[in-house]
Amino acid sequence: MSGREQPVPAAAGSRLLSSDARALYLKAVHNGGKMENPKWGENAALRELIDLGLLIPDGESPGLLIAADPAQLSFNLSSTWQRQALDLLSRAISLPAELGELADEFHSPGQEGGPIEYVRGKAHINQRLQQSTATRITEGLAMQPGGPRPPELLAAGLERDLRSLHQGATMRSIYNASTRYHQPTREFVARLTREGYQFRTLDEPYARLIIIDRRLAIIPVGGDELAAFIHDPGVIDFLIEEVFERHWTRALEFDGATTIPQEVIPRLRQTIIDLLLSGTNHRVIARRLGISERTLARHIAEMREEYNVDSLFQLGYMLGRSSQQRSK
Repeated sequence: MSGREQPVPAAAGSRLLSSDARALYLKAVHNGGKMENPKWGENAALRELIDLGLLIPDGESPGLLIAADPAQLSFNLSSTWQRQALDLLSRAISLPAELGELADEFHSPGQEGGPIEYVRGKAHINQRLQQSTATRITEGLAMQPGGPRPPELLAAGLERDLRSLHQGATMRSIYNASTRYHQPTREFVARLTREGYQFRTLDEPYARLIIIDRRLAIIPVGGDELAAFIHDPGVIDFLIEEVFERHWTRALEFDGATTIPQEVIPRLRQTIIDLLLSGTNHRVIARRLGISERTLARHIAEMREEYNVDSLFQLGYMLGRSSQQRSK
């Protein structure tokens, strides 16, 4: 196939030739290995055979095409494609290192609007986050409020997190305590825990925080539609030591097991009590704790039964008295 570009290999699992092209080649073989050369540009099957090299022009008769030996062609193409595959693999392996310096410059504070950059819109935020984790990372820290995430989001993140772990990254995440009751999350956590990922749950409100390689921190700004991408090393160190690590210390280990630690329910209900006493409404409490309003209502009903009261007013009074007695 000299003088012509090598054809691109077919995708894995697909056939190299269409059924029409195979039938046309067999027709040429049964016709003495020759075929008149029509306007091959108008015939997709014929174009396939010529591009692959199964039909080649007859040097002595320009109007004819000759059937090539598939065995010889297979050997030649296999060798060529293997060399191309090895070359692509080598380039893929060396690409992160070769572009690392350029990536560092691209993501430097001076190139991204200063030490803090604001990104608006969920789509843009997610795109920037994916770009930040596309290359190899060494450490990932995350605080993920909001309760259980949809199974499709967990499935989408599983392969990415496994790849980071297999490349030697250390990963830690804090979830709401409510995720312990969510089967897809338990399976997700159990799978990653076996590979070295560390999870804990916290039964008190906290804000979303993502930190990548201690060089980038991402926090929400007034909701989910605006995020601050922070590059300042001093601010990032503060967020790690004074926010993430403090929450991590208070959180309970979570490995995906169905057994719920005895501390979870009392600590969760104490947080509900504190929020009720501060005047926080039910919808906000449920959102902050990552539970449904129905689940919150069940906890309140069980506490009313425990304190033997009939109304929320009475429950608030009893809770206030209990809180005062604990503080003495």
